[in-house]
Amino acid sequence: MSSKMGIAVFFFFILVVKSAASENFTYNGFRSANLILDGIADITSSGVLELTHRAKINQGHGWHPDPMTFKNSNGTVISFSTTFVFAIVSPYPNLTGHGIALVVAPQRGLPGSLPTQYLGLFNESNNGNSTNHVFAVELDTVQGDQFKDINDNHVGIDINSLFSNISASAAYHANVNGVDELKNLTLTSGLAMQLWVDYDGNEKVINVTLAPIKVPKPQKPLLSLKYDLSSVLNESMYVGFSSSTGSVPSSHFVLGWSFSMGGPAPPLSLSMLPGIPRLFPKELPKFVTIGLPILFSFMFVLVISSFYYAMLRKRKYEELLEDWESDYGPHRFKYKDLYIATRGFRDEELLGAGGFGSVYRGVLPDTKMEVAVKRVSHESKQGIREFISEIVSIGRLRHRNLVTLLGYCRRKRELLLVYDFMPNGSLDKHIHNVPGVALNWKQRFHVIKGVASGLLYLHEEWEQVVIHRDIKASNVMLDSEFNGRLGDFGLARLYDHGTDPQTTHIVGTIGYLAPEQYRVGKATTWADVFAFGAFVLEVACGRRPIEPQAQHSDIYLVDRVFSCWKRGNIAEAVDPHLGNDYVAEEMELVLKLGLICSNVEPSMRPSMRQIGQYLKGEAPLPEILSPAAGNALSFEHHVNIALDDDEDDDEEDDSEGLLSDQSTNTSASGTRPSVAESVLSKSLILL
Repeated sequence: MSSKMGIAVFFFFILVVKSAASENFTYNGFRSANLILDGIADITSSGVLELTHRAKINQGHGWHPDPMTFKNSNGTVISFSTTFVFAIVSPYPNLTGHGIALVVAPQRGLPGSLPTQYLGLFNESNNGNSTNHVFAVELDTVQGDQFKDINDNHVGIDINSLFSNISASAAYHANVNGVDELKNLTLTSGLAMQLWVDYDGNEKVINVTLAPIKVPKPQKPLLSLKYDLSSVLNESMYVGFSSSTGSVPSSHFVLGWSFSMGGPAPPLSLSMLPGIPRLFPKELPKFVTIGLPILFSFMFVLVISSFYYAMLRKRKYEELLEDWESDYGPHRFKYKDLYIATRGFRDEELLGAGGFGSVYRGVLPDTKMEVAVKRVSHESKQGIREFISEIVSIGRLRHRNLVTLLGYCRRKRELLLVYDFMPNGSLDKHIHNVPGVALNWKQRFHVIKGVASGLLYLHEEWEQVVIHRDIKASNVMLDSEFNGRLGDFGLARLYDHGTDPQTTHIVGTIGYLAPEQYRVGKATTWADVFAFGAFVLEVACGRRPIEPQAQHSDIYLVDRVFSCWKRGNIAEAVDPHLGNDYVAEEMELVLKLGLICSNVEPSMRPSMRQIGQYLKGEAPLPEILSPAAGNALSFEHHVNIALDDDEDDDEEDDSEGLLSDQSTNTSASGTRPSVAESVLSKSLILL
């Protein structure tokens, strides 16, 4: 009897030890780990968990294979603790993918999860659902305004949603001479860092602590949130990592990981962790790059041939580079790289051409990143320094509905602007009588709201006021998911908040120019709102603002829409390609909003913040004033005002070279030409 009891006790002891072992683990590298991977995640030969590897718009997950028991017998979540070492590496100093998240989920894999701003965790429809039962700690490196992120370098605690319950800029608490000091960290520095996540089941408190890899765990956490996870976590849950990238091909690595239920996570052996993989070529020794060329330069034949070859090569890739441009080094591209990227600007790489230049597709030779390169002529050096300064400033804009301006290059009489590549091209080709590619109403309405969000960022939310000055369908690009992104900032102007914009030349596209631009020549946010109104009507009606070949009553789109509204049948103006496949309330809202934005009086137009509220249904539209009330919406009325003012200011306009001589604006019979003729004659100058 005693022997049987001994055997039973022995097996019970084995089961207890096995159960305890399954509730904690330590990975000092993942070479022999049996992790469950999906997406583009992989384990390198050196044992690094590589969640993403220089891939654009993608995601990867890595899971511990066995579930963990998170609840005790009374249904409350017990204490748990975990720590891991990570690194985020990007080919660009100021651009990267979207980050890493430690995840506790009810199953391995996250069905329906999306990359980019969703971090491979959720999607647009399930984000925020209490049925997700997901707890995560995010290391976010891209600011997502839709999730109210505090910046593009923060740590956050997420519960069932990407709207973080609490977040803080990446940093750690250090004891300096007995004084607590918060030291900042950059998540995208490419350096290894360590994160600790501890949940106290008794106090119901979540603590998150961050530090460089060789710094001991700080006494004070970066984040502390009192929250009972019992309603979030199930009894059995899986733990792992999720990561995603957007338009920049970043790499996200985890070097080591430990986890424990009921006590502190076992410490990692830092000396046993694998190194961060090298993504870029190792810099050659100076002897190879400097010594050998100097040595061989003494050889007469090679000197002659090298000199001749260098002269030819310099002439082929010669570019303008002045001393003052050294400050803009990170934003300056080499002409040689752009030449190779576009295969010598071949016609096969041409994406489109317009009044302000030609745009080519390119693949940068070093990073293999797809870009769009726009060639713009600049005939004079006058103002080029200020123009480049503004281009570099615009290059710091970051918003999901703006095409990223990556940098520039100057060569002879050319200015080359380098943008993020948009695979679906411009909105213009998707709405103007192109068979088989017309967008449906849901897509169009989404684009309108996106462009409105981007303009609000430009006008009010960035450090300076940015006036775009050329808002139209051909300057709205579509990314791989058909999100609208406003691009082509070649005409944009910047000024400080609270200051008055300076008078400038009239630039833009006929049909989108606000009437006051002809009179005062100032680039204002109201002028952008007017152009947005013309753009909105263009998208909803599938017609350009001016169609000279149309019947007289239909030449100007704003007149046609206003006439339909006045007759009580505004839906008559809807793009016939849509048929009846649209939401009537949304369509009416958009058409009326276009009319309101087209008001001849700038102060009567709404701001972009108000426009965003109207589109979201957060505020009612104001009434549309009729021409009888002195607020004519007629485009013909706008142009007549401009022509009258041009005649009054003829001498000044001629001195600036902005408008043609008004004495030629008469027909053969000596009468004033039609509005269409006047507009077309001006377009030769303004376009």
